[in-house]
Amino acid sequence: MYTNSGSQVIDYPTHINSRSTAIQASGIEMVYQSGRQHFKVLKGIDLKVQRGDIQLLMGPSGSGKTTLLSILAGLLTPTSGQVKLLGEEITKMTRKRLAQYRLHHIGFIFQGFNLFPALTARENVEVAFGIKGIRGQKAHQEAQKLLDQVGLGDKANLLPRDLSGGQKQRVAIARALAAHPPLIMADEPTAALDSKSGHDVIALLARLAKEEGATVLMVTHDPRIVDVADRIVDLEDGMIKS
Repeated sequence: MYTNSGSQVIDYPTHINSRSTAIQASGIEMVYQSGRQHFKVLKGIDLKVQRGDIQLLMGPSGSGKTTLLSILAGLLTPTSGQVKLLGEEITKMTRKRLAQYRLHHIGFIFQGFNLFPALTARENVEVAFGIKGIRGQKAHQEAQKLLDQVGLGDKANLLPRDLSGGQKQRVAIARALAAHPPLIMADEPTAALDSKSGHDVIALLARLAKEEGATVLMVTHDPRIVDVADRIVDLEDGMIKS
């Protein structure tokens, strides 16, 4: 594991950080079966992310990054191990309870933006508020406020087809921040962006997350954005390198 200055550390020091833990994974293993063959994608992952940190999960393709993120976000159930988010163990939650937990505690950002093509930028953000039970004029105002924060206030009425890749990802960031979730999970958010747009978008996400007090866990193989991270963890062959 490495700090954003590039220096190597063996583990998170427990005696110098009094902040609470936002994400804690213990003994995470994931095994897939194909016929008679078993493939162990994750091999005993232990991971802590402190509240308020921007943490990158890096590694080559096939290293298990997205699988681990999906487990930490409650989208996949691990073969074994335990995940706690904000002190609550999600690996023992019912499917219904877990869906509600994700809805109110996690904002998601994807590499493909996942915007509704027939909705304007503001309407795409309003949808996220609507899902969280905030509708009408309140949702309209809050969506506009978020678009102003990401520098797209004047693009609120444009459809996704009229936005650049970087602008679409900014809309996705605004949507992820709807209703101030304490956790942001991002899967390769710069993959479809050029170098400058990618760095600018992630720097914006980092700034807004810090302002909101949110914790960000981001899967990426993009070395251009490492300077925005508080901490970087490298994953290789289903294990954390140390």
